[in-house]
Amino acid sequence: MSLSPIKLEILESMLLFDKPQRAMDIAKDAHKEFQPVMMHLLGLQRMGYISSPAKGLYSITAAGKKALGLPEITKEKATSILAYAPHDRAFHFYATVGQPLSLHAHNLRDFAAKLDKADPISIDFHLKRGDFENWFKGLGDEELAKKTALLKARNLPDDQTRKLFDEIVDQRYHELAKLSGQVFPEDEHEHAEHTHA
Repeated sequence: MSLSPIKLEILESMLLFDKPQRAMDIAKDAHKEFQPVMMHLLGLQRMGYISSPAKGLYSITAAGKKALGLPEITKEKATSILAYAPHDRAFHFYATVGQPLSLHAHNLRDFAAKLDKADPISIDFHLKRGDFENWFKGLGDEELAKKTALLKARNLPDDQTRKLFDEIVDQRYHELAKLSGQVFPEDEHEHAEHTHA
């Protein structure tokens, strides 16, 4: 089923944040009037692409993610995405071309932890070049790659982009860890602090 550009934009926005949102916030994020967005939300809900987990809240469904071309994530796929990558497949942080930092990540858990330690200049450098998206694709995580591309396309101020990127990576890591059964107690404590900060 083909989606109209506005429905596609709404679904992509909901994918980026990947949590229940109010219709007003979705409209604001899409820079659209509330009434048309509400109409499209109801249409997307009828199509099964979004659900309403609580009154006035909407979130993207697995069918909505599939409509955006994203594969379903199984326990095995989540485990594969979170697997340790050898040094030659690790993510190596750079300040700029030819200026490597002594910081690298061997899997998504390691990446989420190192993101807080990485120089903001390095994060901006890699976001603008698409390096993070490519590494996520190499890990097999098309969804995180898509979210990163959507975030980059918003052209937000660098500090706001970095903050949202950190939240998106942290949320995705915890989602995959839970699905794969690889939940570490220290991660849950850090995630709780991160989401309530």
